[in-house]
Amino acid sequence: MRLIITATEATLDAPVDPRFGRCAYMIVYDTATLQWQAHANPGANAMGGAGSQVAQFAASQAADAVISGDFGPNAHNALAAAGIKMYLFGPSKTAWDAIANLGAGKLQQV
Repeated sequence: MRLIITATEATLDAPVDPRFGRCAYMIVYDTATLQWQAHANPGANAMGGAGSQVAQFAASQAADAVISGDFGPNAHNALAAAGIKMYLFGPSKTAWDAIANLGAGKLQQV
């Protein structure tokens, strides 16, 4: 499964960023290979439509799911149309916690 986790820094130990469209970084994590990459959010400074831009990025990364704190209506619609599942990070403090909590079934699907 390919996950995208919104984060405040470019590391798995970074706090989860509660903002989807305006997050600082997106960590792409592959649960099969355990490989990951951090990407600066291309929509962070957009005048409008940041959530849709980040949803397009998620689709371009072949993401199966996204973990964040909140999803605006445009981002939600774009992710749903792309077949990408959305999860709230819940009790997770870091990106790594979010990955572990998803695997343990502790995250709420939107």
